[in-house]
Amino acid sequence: MRALLSVWDKRGLVAFAGGLADLGVELVASGGTAAALDEAGIAHRAVEDLTGWPEMLGGRVKTLHPALHAGILADLDDDSHRSDLTKHDIAPIDLVVCNLYPFSSDPSIALIDVGGPTMVRAAAKNHAHVGVVVDPADYDSVLAELREAGQLCSPTRVRLARTAFAHTAAYDAAIVEWFDTDVARPDGLPESVHLTLELAQPLRYGENPHQRGARYRIQGHATFWDHVVQHAGSALSYLNLFDADAAWRLAHELGGDTGRVAAVIVKHANACGAAVADDVAEAYRLALGADELSAFGGVVAVTGEIDGVVATAIAGGPQADVVIAASITDDARALLVARRKATRLLSAPAPGEPTWSIRTIGDSALVQDADRFESDPTSWEVVTSRAPTAAELADLVVAWRVCARTSSNAIVIARDGVAVGIGAGQQSRVVPAQLAAAKAGERAKGAAAASDAFFPFPDGLEALAAAGVTAVVQPGGSIKDADVIAAADRAGIAMVFTSERHFRH
Repeated sequence: MRALLSVWDKRGLVAFAGGLADLGVELVASGGTAAALDEAGIAHRAVEDLTGWPEMLGGRVKTLHPALHAGILADLDDDSHRSDLTKHDIAPIDLVVCNLYPFSSDPSIALIDVGGPTMVRAAAKNHAHVGVVVDPADYDSVLAELREAGQLCSPTRVRLARTAFAHTAAYDAAIVEWFDTDVARPDGLPESVHLTLELAQPLRYGENPHQRGARYRIQGHATFWDHVVQHAGSALSYLNLFDADAAWRLAHELGGDTGRVAAVIVKHANACGAAVADDVAEAYRLALGADELSAFGGVVAVTGEIDGVVATAIAGGPQADVVIAASITDDARALLVARRKATRLLSAPAPGEPTWSIRTIGDSALVQDADRFESDPTSWEVVTSRAPTAAELADLVVAWRVCARTSSNAIVIARDGVAVGIGAGQQSRVVPAQLAAAKAGERAKGAAAASDAFFPFPDGLEALAAAGVTAVVQPGGSIKDADVIAAADRAGIAMVFTSERHFRH
């Protein structure tokens, strides 16, 4: 049995190669792999011993030779292939162990591998006779099977071939993405999007229990979710992750660079409570107080640490399906588990900013830039006779950020750093204003409000004015802007335009 080894990722290489050698497998190695085996004292042959040619062009050409590829590609069930091997004194290669340069880590022409993908694809194509190993995680199982059976069974070779083609597909996709930074359409969009998604986390079920679900990530691109620790609770479902992601990102957008703690409670992807405060317990109390009824079965996210005091407050409140925080102390964990064993307790690092937003519509996909806040309060335009006070402006920022992450049409009312009224997912602009005002009640008096898109008519703003709102932020841009501004002036409302819409479907 002969194995060809040529790997960039040398994790586990020496132990694996040593195990193969102990089984009597003849090892052939190239370049850095051969050097690693030399250093470990593992006997092997160099690639150039088989090819009769030294490495050329600074290593660009070392494995591209019939002496290797004929041994990999030979169909041993075909007599003519066997005859060719005999005629040219070429021995079959039974196992190819190869992984590719880490292109995504430092994209450059130098890291575009040619020989590696060629060997991997050749071995995977001929998986009926050749095993191909691209992932060091497979070393132990491959070695165990060879020790037990003396060869790899067909299902194993099929599985390894599938992994190999996924490896080369992801590699090529990364190269295409790199070229897209220099070769793009005039509108900045790539001509094609090549995503290779790898299974990152099986989930309890999908959006509903009859649907299968899992979290996938772009191969080679870890996200903050890959560093989340689940301390307790049932297995996560699709909606647990969907809502927890929404809550965690909004909490960090609210806390941001303010130096304050943010708490967010999300139900069905929309916040039902959000607040900023000087400590975690107060932030949670304020967020819960915004809409305690809707908080049942939701996700609680806080940007600070959950200690015993905070855990006592959460345990005494409505049932939370997920609690996510920067950290959770041992006593807090014990308190929350005692309250409800099924509640998922997660600690997580800060979320990063995604590049693309991708959603499917049947068999097509909609691709866009991830939504970000392009404007900030210093660029907002005061369009009414009265400008917002400093306190009103602070609440406008809270309302605007929560509103941008609420399903459209959306209106959010905030007061003293708390989103006290949230109207979400309505077909008109006036109804979410009425819903937000009804939820806020007396707290709407002297509060600030945000609209995710412009008011097409004065009625939405008038509903807020009737509730006692004194400041409003909205994108502007309606043909009825003048009428809306006039209504705001009549009500004594300070209004600012952002020139930035934040629809969320």
